Amino acid sequence: MNAAKRLEIFRRLHEDNPDPKTELSYTTPFELLIAVMLSAQATDKGVNKATAKLFPIANTPESIYALGVEGISQYINTINFYNTKAKNVIETCRILIEQHNSEVPQTREALEALPGVGRKTANVILNTAFRQFAMAVDTHIFRVSNRTNLAPGKNVVEVEQKLLKVVPKEYLLDAHHWLILHGRYVCQARKPRCGSCRIEDLCEYKAKTSDN
Repeated sequence: MNAAKRLEIFRRLHEDNPDPKTELSYTTPFELLIAVMLSAQATDKGVNKATAKLFPIANTPESIYALGVEGISQYINTINFYNTKAKNVIETCRILIEQHNSEVPQTREALEALPGVGRKTANVILNTAFRQFAMAVDTHIFRVSNRTNLAPGKNVVEVEQKLLKVVPKEYLLDAHHWLILHGRYVCQARKPRCGSCRIEDLCEYKAKTSDN
């Protein structure tokens, strides 16, 4: 895919949604961190239901740490793998209190040192909470990048690095949200909604499939 196509793709996505946001509910970087940690192999809707009960009771490292594993489990037990996530959240809160003055760190290294925080979660925090140039590649973004030929790659890190290079810089801060929303609602896994796709004429999916 050439640079002109890429530019037009993001121009249209921006035109349709000038201020894209994550669908996770949060008000602080810490709340976002907890929500993203809980969202692994879970839906944003399911996480939001749990945090809607949790955050009014506890939404700081100190208050959540005070709940303990059993305490927080009562709020998140509708989420997949909640036992493991509860342990990671409590340990993360301890580290934030003891090592980071109860603040969410703003570097990848410090974020990835937290239990339950991998590269994708760190990238979400860096980009969404702190507006840094970072690209969190989930299954939706991986699929869209490969299917459209926007930034094809064999694994998520390869796609991430390509996107950081090829997405026009003026659109890079919000590209994560546009791509994930596009993959979630339009360029879906089993039945992509090509007929209602805003960038159908720019996508190289049909060209590739017709050649096979």
